[in-house]
Amino acid sequence: MDRVDVILAQWRRERPDLDTGPMGLIGRIRRVAAHLSRGMEKTFMAHGLNGASFDVLATLRRSGPPYALSPGDLLETMMITSGTMTNRIDQLEKAGLVARAHNPEDRRSVIISLTKKGFATIDAAVTAHVATQARLVAALSPEERAMLNAVLGKYMAGFEG
Repeated sequence: MDRVDVILAQWRRERPDLDTGPMGLIGRIRRVAAHLSRGMEKTFMAHGLNGASFDVLATLRRSGPPYALSPGDLLETMMITSGTMTNRIDQLEKAGLVARAHNPEDRRSVIISLTKKGFATIDAAVTAHVATQARLVAALSPEERAMLNAVLGKYMAGFEG
């Protein structure tokens, strides 16, 4: 029995009239997500990053050469407010990981790009991140991972279309 089973047993005892099956599923998803987040945050911290800064740098890195995007393009991939994005970019710029430059196609806008330091940082961090993720899913066989991935993809599609 895991902690969720204990909670469900308590609810069955106190409120046998309720179907707590969904509570168990959601509780387990939330607890697994918390374990995953803690594991990944440790990796990010080892590279001087947090989840938010990793996301910005990783988005720039996976965009391909010249590893530069407009703030609007960054916003589209991250689902955060423009104020939050500006703050993240400010912090990354202070750390020397990104640079702002005027957009050569529109001088009223800027382009955010990885610096050499930012490129090296995100390459090392993403390598460690992939290793951390492999460790975090190691309790599942490749077949179980594929099955869980398919089920979660179907579940997520119900929310995201």
